Amino acid sequence: MKKLVLLILCATAVECSFSQSADEVVSKLRTKLVSVKDYEAKGLLKTDVAFLKLPISTVRIFYKFPDLFRIKKDGGISVLPKGGIRINMNSLITEGNYTSLSAGRITWKGADLSVLKLIPNGESSEIVLTTLYVDDKAMLIRRAITTTKDNGTYEMEMEYGKYAKWGLPDKAVMIFNTKDYKLPKGITFEYDASVAKKQKDKKPLSKQGRIEISYTSYEINKGLGFELFGTK
Repeated sequence: MKKLVLLILCATAVECSFSQSADEVVSKLRTKLVSVKDYEAKGLLKTDVAFLKLPISTVRIFYKFPDLFRIKKDGGISVLPKGGIRINMNSLITEGNYTSLSAGRITWKGADLSVLKLIPNGESSEIVLTTLYVDDKAMLIRRAITTTKDNGTYEMEMEYGKYAKWGLPDKAVMIFNTKDYKLPKGITFEYDASVAKKQKDKKPLSKQGRIEISYTSYEINKGLGFELFGTK
């Protein structure tokens, strides 16, 4: 019996020795992500939002450390939910002004992931809470759910490939509630009135919106200027 208890204690000690605290995981994530000072990426943008006629578009995506993010679509302006800058996980993690807490582990899409809660320390933050689902072996964020003060809750899912060493996804999907969908001032889009008319006597359209970006290439740390983001 004593031997059994000793074995259990030893196994627990070994397990604990290999576990990582929330702060350790976030620190390692930050180390990976801050190595990306800027990037210009090319990709395809697919937007699935009721009443919007938005075909799949070729886009260029720009990022500059720590939180400048822009999507440029040929011949038009890409529409993202207000707060959509968080489609870029670099800006979230590298800010660092939050408290991180461990919330156990979960199996998601066949992967064993560490669950972390990030709570902003400043009262002025637009974000209330972010839950990260992290592959803490490869140090990659696979999923994130963010709750904001004024723009609802949205979810991000990431798939990785040849740019995984930089923490940059091959595909990013944002899922959000369209009732919280807010357009920045000055942005227009093509409203599909025919769809709205047809739906008058039918069941309501889905309230869930979905935005997918499939990245085809990245140019990393090329020295992007602030003028690309409308700042000096």
